[in-house]
Amino acid sequence: MRITLVNVPWSPIGFPSVALGLLKSLTLKEFPDAEVDVVYGNLDFVDWITSRRPDFTYEDYRYYDLESCYIGTGDWVFSSALYHDPKWKVPEFLEQFGPQSESVHGQELAHGNTEESRIRTTLWLHEHVEEFTDELARRIVAGKPEIVGFTTTFQTLTASMAVARRVKELAPGTVTVFGGANCEGSMGEALHRNFDFVDYVVRGEGELAWPGLLRSLVADEPAFETVPGLCWRDPGGTSVNNPVSTKPLPPAAMVLPHYDEYVEQFGKSHARFWLEPRLVLESSRGCWWGEKHHCTFCGLNGASMMFRSKRPEQFFDDLVSLTRRHRILDVMIVDNILDMSYLDSLLPRLAEADLDLRLMYEMKANMRYEQLEVIAKGGVVCVQPGIESLNSKVLKLMDKGVSGCLNVRVLRDAESLGLTVAWAYLYGFPGETDEDYEKIIEQFPKLHHLEPAGGDDRLAVQRFAPYFENPSLGFEERWAAPQYGLTYDLPEKELFDIAYIFKATHQGIGNDMAWKLRAGMDAWRDAHWHSQLSWFETDEGITLTNTRPGFDWEVVQLTSELEIELFRMLDQPRTLAYLERECAKRFGQADVAAVVDRWLNELGLLFTDDGRMIHVVTRDRNQRLMQIRVGQGLAALPVGRPVGEPVRPAGSEKSADSVAV
Repeated sequence: MRITLVNVPWSPIGFPSVALGLLKSLTLKEFPDAEVDVVYGNLDFVDWITSRRPDFTYEDYRYYDLESCYIGTGDWVFSSALYHDPKWKVPEFLEQFGPQSESVHGQELAHGNTEESRIRTTLWLHEHVEEFTDELARRIVAGKPEIVGFTTTFQTLTASMAVARRVKELAPGTVTVFGGANCEGSMGEALHRNFDFVDYVVRGEGELAWPGLLRSLVADEPAFETVPGLCWRDPGGTSVNNPVSTKPLPPAAMVLPHYDEYVEQFGKSHARFWLEPRLVLESSRGCWWGEKHHCTFCGLNGASMMFRSKRPEQFFDDLVSLTRRHRILDVMIVDNILDMSYLDSLLPRLAEADLDLRLMYEMKANMRYEQLEVIAKGGVVCVQPGIESLNSKVLKLMDKGVSGCLNVRVLRDAESLGLTVAWAYLYGFPGETDEDYEKIIEQFPKLHHLEPAGGDDRLAVQRFAPYFENPSLGFEERWAAPQYGLTYDLPEKELFDIAYIFKATHQGIGNDMAWKLRAGMDAWRDAHWHSQLSWFETDEGITLTNTRPGFDWEVVQLTSELEIELFRMLDQPRTLAYLERECAKRFGQADVAAVVDRWLNELGLLFTDDGRMIHVVTRDRNQRLMQIRVGQGLAALPVGRPVGEPVRPAGSEKSADSVAV
């Protein structure tokens, strides 16, 4: 049995396909005599496009891979190859996304860049990509595979279909199989129903269906009807959809992915000049939070929400084996959420092993400093905590189970520990108001030293999300997003079934407040690189240093017992009533409100939301250097100065925004 597994544009080029890596390992485990090849057509595309357009950059690829994900530009590019028409719906595309279109000035574009140069590149690609898909299909056919499998996620569906169609034209007897996130539920059914060059579609977890499909394909009497989640055709040519298994794959059955082809091909590809490769690995599937509280906007886990994780020792061995085999230390863990039991098992073991790994993990945002410290010591350098908002009311609308102050806490503590935080600010939730954003945006300057959001986007309704499944939550009318009509020649009902992204009447804040949010976030991103706010302890108390441009002070020393105790209490979210009550127990009569007011408004030390406040000062990780830097100024501090009085280092004439730490 000869099998070719294919990864096409616009799949990310910086790491291998975990889906194809798993399928190759699983195939060889179940069928040791099989010949399995993995073709990284996305890397082939990089070489193809850069040989024709040397000015094409990694940023250009990222636009089609990621930034245009919710407007579907990458899929539309390959629609010309799918339909063998280099002019396929060009006028409609320009009407929708051209420089004069309303979409350019609206919120629907998310990250989309529609400048003339981007449009010219998109039109050129649309006109010429069939040359690439033809070359890739011919290369696949030359290997004479009996089965060709495609994994599809986000903007890889159209390119996969274009290549599959050409494979069937060149070698009609080749069996084509589709799977991946774009094939879940009705999407896979619609794909199989409308495109006859797709022989089979696997829905649900591939490990449960793929071996059964292969056994049926080689059996004298196929039993396609027994394969869970499979879409197949009966003798009369009618599309049949088997029910997806309700029994999720046990974690012990998750095999180690096979990445040899990717590592070898990346080392020869032009992509090696763009970035360093990473590996991809999973330690769990599903979401333990989503099992009880499915975030209203989240469309992940279409196959199964049930949380399962590998035994710590199994995942440790997998991680060590994979990194040693390929000599790559950067690993992206693709779990939806960190298994909290790993804090006491896997991560301490990784810290003890001292492997110098650089891991990325998704987690819940309510992690405490001590837990983040365990994560950092275990080799995690980047976390994705699912922050999404800094307002508690909006977070409650999302059913996130976290508050605005706790989200700020994780930003602060991650910064203290040197962890990069990947997050986005979402808006457009039914029930939110301008006030929910106004009072947060005005506090952004206090947070300029913390990791800013990578994007600020209006909520897109996604299949499988509660907002899609339950229209009564606020999005009663939904339509397949416009890109599906631009890309496919299908009736409206079929477009609805094949779509993952949906257009709906905007909810929540309007465009004016959305642009205000974007402006505030842009200012945060611009100021972040030269903003710092941190603290360290000395014999005299707690010293704070600041370079945020919105606050005109550099050094403050907290020396009184009241200040120090308040600062420590505000390490966690507190109400003013709590602070006054606790301080009264310890210090008797004390004007806590005056201290809080100065910290809040003059020094910008506190973030407030939903009646609570928390300090935003990061722990300084280079205390000795900082003491030396401000030593002269600290020695000259006046005795008996007012609480929280800002002090500049002696002899310093620099403005706050020019000081580099």
